[in-house]
Amino acid sequence: MAVATEALHRTKQFFIEIGELSTFASRFFKEVIKAPFEFKELLRQCYQLGVRSLFLVGLTGFIIGLVLTLQSRPTLIEFGAVSWMPNMVGISIVREIGPVITALICAGRIASGIGAELGSMRVTEQIDAMEVSGTNPFKYLVVTRILATTLMLPLLVVFGDLIALYGSALVENLKGNVSFQLYFNTVFGALSFGDLIPATVKSFFFGFVIGLVGCYKGYNSKKGTAGVGLAANTAVVMASLLLFMVDFIAVFISDIFYEL
Repeated sequence: MAVATEALHRTKQFFIEIGELSTFASRFFKEVIKAPFEFKELLRQCYQLGVRSLFLVGLTGFIIGLVLTLQSRPTLIEFGAVSWMPNMVGISIVREIGPVITALICAGRIASGIGAELGSMRVTEQIDAMEVSGTNPFKYLVVTRILATTLMLPLLVVFGDLIALYGSALVENLKGNVSFQLYFNTVFGALSFGDLIPATVKSFFFGFVIGLVGCYKGYNSKKGTAGVGLAANTAVVMASLLLFMVDFIAVFISDIFYEL
């Protein structure tokens, strides 16, 4: 009985949080079209959240390209299909692996960072001070960060995909004597707009989800300094779960278009 009650309580809390997150998102869409526009803060957040993530995204992408090629190569050799390696790796990375892994890396770094930053501002009453002084803290703190993650994540995905393909090409060059030019020509020959467009579009939604969840958790942080750590932790968990849900919806819709 106690287990059922606890499960019911958690389910209720989940739907309440989804409703509050939806309200938070609707406020973002209202504020984003209103003046004044914080362009300087937006550029600063693009640098902080995007440019400073390049090394982590690039390193992760490079390792993914290496590991995927090293793991797949023996199987393809066994079936005499090693020449299909560039096609397989290129389509896998561009369609699914690159966007999802990059988004998860950014969820761990960016969502937690935003949650901790805004959470500390909330518990130290800096946000309240901004409201008293006549500044719109939601416009300055939330809108700029969500826009920055939405705009920068597709660029990070492209960067991570290229580095991952370079790592794969490096393995093929060392083990199969395949030139880099031949490898990339084969990869780009196998890709089509049907591969690139869905991956690019869902990257914008990934960035929006990461920024929205991080800002929501931090902006509504409570329970003092302990709430800051809780906001950072729950931001990562919630953003990761929503990323998988968005990815499932995107893949489902793209499959419908493929069938048409």
